[in-house]
Amino acid sequence: MTNVALVALACGLIVGLGAFGASIGIALMGGKYLEASARQPELMNALQTKMFLLAGLIDAAFLIGVGIAMLFAFANPFVG
Repeated sequence: MTNVALVALACGLIVGLGAFGASIGIALMGGKYLEASARQPELMNALQTKMFLLAGLIDAAFLIGVGIAMLFAFANPFVG
């Protein structure tokens, strides 16, 4: 395999696994938020604020991975 093919494969893995991990993390967090707000409805607003903050951080980690994959795809430092 050539170096370009391996970099393309690595970019696909970075984006794919990052999306998978972010979606699992947000799904688990959303489920726990629904459980917590069903148990204590008076804390729903405070929990919702924290949930959206954490969702943004989880999504930011995925977008950093996408940025690194774009760096490898378009300005590949490994091609000599």
